[in-house]
Order: sequence, then C-alpha cells, then structure tokens
Amino acid sequence: MNLRLQRTDAIVAIYILIAFVMLIVPLPAFMLDVFMAFNIAVAFTILFVCMFTREVLDISYFPTILLFTTIFRIAMNVSSTRLILTTGTSGNVVLTFGEFVGGGDLIVGSIVFVILILVQFLVINKGSERVAEVTARFTLDAMPGKQMAIDADLNTGAIDDKEAKLRRDKIQMESSFFGSMDGAVKYVKGDAIAGLLLTAINLIGGIAMGMLRNGLDISSALSTYGILTIGDGLVSQIPSLLISLSTGVLVTKGGKEAEFGPVIVKQLFGVPKVMYLVAGTLAFLGVFTKLNAILFMGMGMLFLIGGRMIAGNLEMANIENEVDNEEVEAEEIRQPENVNSLLQVDPIELEFGYGIIPLADVNQGGDLLDRVVMIRRQIALELGTVVPIIRLRDNIQLNPNQYIIKIKGIQVSEGEILFDHYMAMNPGYIEEEITGIPTFEPSFHLPATWITEGQRERAESLGYTVVDPPSIIATHLTEVIRQYIAELLTRQDVQNLLNNLKESNPSLIDELVPKQLGLGEVQKVLQNLLTEGISIRDLLTILETLADYAPTTRDTDILTEYVRQSLKRAISTKYFPAHETTSVVTLDPKVEQEIMGCVKQTETGAFLNLDPSRARAIIDSVGNEVKKLENLGKMPIIITSPIVRVYFKRMTEDYYKDLVVVSYNEVESNVELQSVGMVTA
Repeated sequence: MNLRLQRTDAIVAIYILIAFVMLIVPLPAFMLDVFMAFNIAVAFTILFVCMFTREVLDISYFPTILLFTTIFRIAMNVSSTRLILTTGTSGNVVLTFGEFVGGGDLIVGSIVFVILILVQFLVINKGSERVAEVTARFTLDAMPGKQMAIDADLNTGAIDDKEAKLRRDKIQMESSFFGSMDGAVKYVKGDAIAGLLLTAINLIGGIAMGMLRNGLDISSALSTYGILTIGDGLVSQIPSLLISLSTGVLVTKGGKEAEFGPVIVKQLFGVPKVMYLVAGTLAFLGVFTKLNAILFMGMGMLFLIGGRMIAGNLEMANIENEVDNEEVEAEEIRQPENVNSLLQVDPIELEFGYGIIPLADVNQGGDLLDRVVMIRRQIALELGTVVPIIRLRDNIQLNPNQYIIKIKGIQVSEGEILFDHYMAMNPGYIEEEITGIPTFEPSFHLPATWITEGQRERAESLGYTVVDPPSIIATHLTEVIRQYIAELLTRQDVQNLLNNLKESNPSLIDELVPKQLGLGEVQKVLQNLLTEGISIRDLLTILETLADYAPTTRDTDILTEYVRQSLKRAISTKYFPAHETTSVVTLDPKVEQEIMGCVKQTETGAFLNLDPSRARAIIDSVGNEVKKLENLGKMPIIITSPIVRVYFKRMTEDYYKDLVVVSYNEVESNVELQSVGMVTA
C-alpha cells in the first residue's frame, strides 16, 4: 500500500516537474509532440470523468487538477513558442493542427481560433464561473439547515451516530469543494486570456524573427509563422476548451447522485407526447415549406418511431412494476414475521397525538426536534453523561393534545397541551387573576392557566410566567430524563466514557479497570451519583478517587461516599450559594447512632434493618423539618455525618424525592450554614 502511494505521488511530482522543465529547458520537436498528445489525452480523460462520475465529491480534487493542468498547458505554450521562434519549426502536432484544423489558411485558422476563444471565454467559462459562485454561496447558506436535519434524524432514530458522522463529513467536504471551485474557475478564465496573449505574441515575434533573422519578406513570414502560431494556439485551446467544458459539467451537475448520460437522455427524450409533437412539426415544415422535404420528413419519421418505442417501454415498465409489487406483497404475506425487531426497546420515547404533530414537523414550522437536540446537549453539560437517542413518534390512540413519555418502553409520565394556547403560571406574588382554562404544569404539577395569544402580552405585563407548548414538552422531557438518567446509563455508555478519558489518561484506566474494579462496579458508582443529581462530568477526579480507595473496599456505596467527598467543591457550588447563609436541618446524633446500629452487612452489601415504628417516627420528623424550610422558601437540605448519609438518604428517598442529604465532609470550609431545625424521633 505504501509503495503504491509512493508511485502515485511520484507520477504527480513528475507531471509538475515536466511543466517546469518545459519553462526552462528547450525541448526537441519530438518530445513536444509527446507532451502535446499527452495533454490532449488528459483533457479528454477529465471531460469523461466529469460526465460519468455519479457525485461531485468523487472528484473532490478537481480544483487542484485544474491548477496542475493549467500550469502544464502554459509551460507547453512557452516551450512551443521558443521552438517556433528559434527554429521555425514546431513538430508534427502543431503543424497538423495549423494545416488541417485551420484549413491551411491563415485567415480560416485565425477565425476558428477566435471562435474557440470566444466560446470558451464568453460562454462556457463565464457561465461556469457564475454557477460556481452561486453554488458555493447556497451550499454555505444551507449548511446549518442540513446540520439540523442530521441532528433531527439522529434524535428520532432514523440514523445512527456513524451515519450522522458520515453525513456531517460529507456536508463539510461539499462546502469545501464548492468553495474551492468558486476560485478554481478563475484558473480556466486566466488560461483563456493567457492563450490569446501568447498567440498574439507568437504571431508578432514570428514575423519579426522571419524578417530580421531569416531574411523573409512580410508575406512569407506571415504565411510561415502564422500557420505555426495558429496551429500552436489550436493545440493549446482545444484541450483548454475541454477542461472548461469539464468544469461547466461538474458545477452544473451539482450534488445529484446520478450518471450523466442516462439522466440527460431520459429527461430530454423520455416523454412520448413531446416526441410526437416534434415529429408533427418537422413533417409540417417538410411539406408546407421550401425546406428539404425528404430530410425533414425522414427526421420526423425517426422522432415518431422513437416516441412510439418510448411509449411501449413505459407501458412495459408499468406492467413490470405492478407485477413486482404484487409479488412483493405476496412474498410478505408468505414469509414468516420477523419478530426480532419487536424485541428492541427504545431507551426514551416521546409519543404524541395528531394535534401535536405540527410542533414536531419542520415543514410546518415546528422546532420540537431542535429542542430535543438541545436537551441532549444540556444534560451532557449539566450531568456529564450522554443521553440516549430520544425517539419521537405520533400515536393515533392518544388524545389529539396528549403526549406520553416512556422509559424503556414503559410509560412514566404524561401531559396535555393546547396547541394554539400559552401556559401562564403565577410566581406566587401576583394577586390579579387572568381568565383562561385552569390546568397544571406537567413537570412540577404547579397550578397554571391556558391563555390565548391575545392574552399573552397582558399576562407578561402582570408578571406571569408565560410558556409556549414546545417549551412545556421540552421542560417536561428534560425533568423526566434527569429523574431516570441513572437507569439509562449502561455499561456500554460507561465504557465509552472510559475510552474517551483513556486518550489523555491511559495509565489511570489501565490501573483501575479491570484490575481493581469491574466495569459494572464503576457503573454502579456513577449511577449512585446521577441518582442524586451529582454531575459525573469530572470523570477524572471520580476515577482517581476510585483508584485510591478500591484496594481497601469494593463496596460501591462506600466508594460513592468517598467520591462525593472528592467532589465537595461541585456539591457545595450546587447547593450552597456563595456569599450567602444557607438554612439547613441537622440530624440528631442519637438518631445517627441508632441508624448505624441497625446497619446489617451481607455479602451483597449493607442494608438498614430499622424497626418500622422507629422509621415512621423519623420520617414524620423529617416531614416537619422539611415543611419549615419550604415555608421559608428554602431548598430542603439535611446535613448528616459521613457514615450515616447514604443510609439516611435511602430511608427517606421514597417519601421525599427532592430532599437533599449531604454530609459534613461534602461541604467546603468557606460555606456558611444556619441550622433551623433538627430531625429527632
């Protein structure tokens, strides 16, 4: 493989080196003939490649090819000019083009040369330049929309991460290609101008050399050097014209994945009705005008026969399609049902009634898919874990305005919205009420009111929090994901996180997994943190702590407490605002001793074996203290000793899900706390 790469690199290098040799070293006529023939072959190769390539990115180095061929052609012009002026000869190729293509006549050759220049410069190159400029502009403008479409397909599960990466790479390559083409067409334009100037210089220089050096009269000098100059110009301009045509074919082909020839023929001659009309028109011109009747009638007959053949092919294709469809349907009926696809369970699903479809339909202005993308980014930044693909689908069995959220195929929450209304929520201090439809906000079950578009401005002026339907669904979905994110963290997700960290800290990962802890044990620690809303984004600190304490214990609950203490800066920042005294509740030391006395150690871990009546009394005391904090408008936070925290949290989490339990070792020394109560029993 390396040898092949070296050879291809050498070929390209030799091609450029030959161009510079022709600029400096005089070449014999035979060598110049070889390079001119090769130049024509390369030009035809480029043209046919551009015609038959299925996609523009299949020839993504076309701008570079344009530059190389332009340099080679200019160098060949310089070398042939030197040969003509110094020896009065130019080799077989130039002489043949001058005599045969130019008709052996200076005037005819000049006219043909000028026509080629005009066609290339004013028609093909001018159009290609404009198309390349517009295509580059529209390709760059369309990039954000294409990126959003890829994110939407990724979130709906239509494509996987690998396919999304391929599509994004393709978009980047297309934008780079068309941006380069916008500048590369200037090479072709400059080449045409340079060819015209070199021909004029050759003609003037040839006449001067013939008269001053060779003693020819002006007529003989013009005849001799004029034919050679026109031949040299034609040899150069015909490949240049082919390259210009190739550029035009490529930029007008756009990003459509199709072969060039079949599509053009099908689009141009694929409608029988058009063929019949053309046949009738030609026949009319042949009969009722002085045009050649045999020619026009014969050509009209050809179009008529062609139209009939196309119509027959279309009828046959329709019959074959109907037969194929019937066979496919019959085969689907005969074949056994593939139940494997039914066994797959999506991690997160959002199902909605048909009344909510406009919110998810981009064509109708819906931005729910974009919001789903932002939810995944928000959770990644907030908690440091990747949210699985969120599947969005409509469900006709639901009420039109209803939506449900499923985790692993099981419904965990639901809500209902009014598509053309807004939800207004009272922050708690506004006395004036607004009229509307009473409801509850689905995320936090707060009382709210559905209002119309006309009431929105007044509600906002009064101080109400006004939210549109997509924001309601997005907020609800975000809260559900936060609640179940620990359950959604799989071993494969943990392995991906470890692989990312291993790139910068390979020694840490090699030491920890699997020598000290298994992948499942690391997963359990991370799930414990996520369950209580602690971010695992600082994965390096988490794994460093696990590596420190794993030699002494493999109890994931104890390891989690060590990790929490290492993350005390993050925990303090999350729950205790800086430069502000935070009101908390403490736990009675007697209750702590009682709890620790009831902890039972087993092979599978520790559990709390507390008398139900005592547990009920502690829970009731917690409820009273939590109400005190809520009445003060504070977050319910209870401070315990490190050894008790995990067991007290487990005892209370089924009753008070929003209760925050932290240990003294998880609080920074500069945090100011104020105890407003104590949990006793």
